[in-house]
Amino acid sequence: MTLRRIAAAAIAAVLLVGACDRSTPAPDGTSEPVTLTLLTHDSFDVSRRVVEAFEREHGVELRILPVGDAGQLVNRAILSAGNPEGDVLFGLDNNLLATALDAGVFTPYTSPRLEAVDDTFELDPEHRVTPIDHGEVCLNVDRAWFVEHDIAPPEGLEDLVDPAYRDLAVVQNPATSTPGLAFLLATIATFGEPGWERYWTQLRDNGVLVTDGWESAYYGEFSGAGGGEGTRPVVVSYATSPVAEVVFAEEPLDEPPTGVVASSCFRQIEFAGILAGTPHEAEARALIDFLLSRSFQEDVPLRMFVYPVADDAQLPEVFGEHAVVVEEPLELPAEHIAAGREAWVERWTELVLR
Repeated sequence: MTLRRIAAAAIAAVLLVGACDRSTPAPDGTSEPVTLTLLTHDSFDVSRRVVEAFEREHGVELRILPVGDAGQLVNRAILSAGNPEGDVLFGLDNNLLATALDAGVFTPYTSPRLEAVDDTFELDPEHRVTPIDHGEVCLNVDRAWFVEHDIAPPEGLEDLVDPAYRDLAVVQNPATSTPGLAFLLATIATFGEPGWERYWTQLRDNGVLVTDGWESAYYGEFSGAGGGEGTRPVVVSYATSPVAEVVFAEEPLDEPPTGVVASSCFRQIEFAGILAGTPHEAEARALIDFLLSRSFQEDVPLRMFVYPVADDAQLPEVFGEHAVVVEEPLELPAEHIAAGREAWVERWTELVLR
C-alpha cells in the first residue's frame, strides 16, 4: 500500500484487542459486547474518536488486526478462507482484487451507502467487496533539484529513458512493493506488450535504482523528502505526497517541495469485504456501512492520505490547496491484472535485476 505509513505509528492508539468471538454472559448476567475483528494492512489508520463512536452506536468492540502489506493481507485471507482470522477485511486493492474474489473469501453485501459512491469505483457487480477509498501512484519530483540544475522535470514516463535523466530515478520492486507493482502496471498500461519490456530495458540502462519498498525509496534515496538525505530527484510515490509534505513539515510551507507527474499516475482503489465464515455477519455489515460513513470517509484523507469514495464526504482544506487531481489516471481491468501479474513480475525481474 503506501505514503500512508507516515502515520502508521498511530495505529497502536486505536488497536482495541478483545478475546471473545461471541457475546458471552458477564458475572452480573449481562452480555459482553461482540468483539469484531478488522483484518487490514499495516498502513491502516483511523482516529480513535471515530472508532469509539462506531463502537457506542453498535455495542461492539472493534479489534484492528494489521497483518503486513496488501499482498500479505490477501494471502492470509485466502489461506484461511471459510475459517477467517477476522470478520471484515480492509485494504484489498484493484491490483489484487480478482485473485481474492476467485478464492471465494468474501460474503456478498450491498451497503445502502453505495448510493453515495460513483459507479466507476464499484468493480465487483456481485458486491463481494465494497470500495472505500482511492488514490494514485505517480512519479514525484524534487522541484528545487530541477531548478538548481536547470533541467526541466520529466513530463511523462518516456522522459525517464532520456540520457538527460540518467541516474535520477528510484523505483520500487513490484515483487515486494505495492507502489512498485502499481508503477509496473502503469508502464504496461502506457506501452502495452511487448513495449513495456523495451521501456524497462531502456530504464535499466539509464541507471534506474530499485529498492524493496516505498520507505527506503522515498526517505532513503529521494532528494525531495522532508528530512531525507537522498540524491535522486525522481521517485515513485503518490499524488498526495505533496499534501503529506505540507502537513508534516517542521516549518509551515506555502508550497510543497514535491511535484507530481500526472500523466504517470496509476489508480488504486481500496476495498473492504465481509469474510465468509464470520459468526458476526450483522455486525460485519454495520462495519462496512461505517467504513462508508461520512465520519470515516472524512477521516481518511489526513490519516492515510487517500481520497474518500463517498460523494458527500468533504475534503480537508489542505487537499484543496495542494493535492494533485488526476483527471485521467492509468488503469487496467482487474481480471487482466490477475491473469498477467505473476508473469509480468517474473519478466520484470529478469529484465531489471538479473
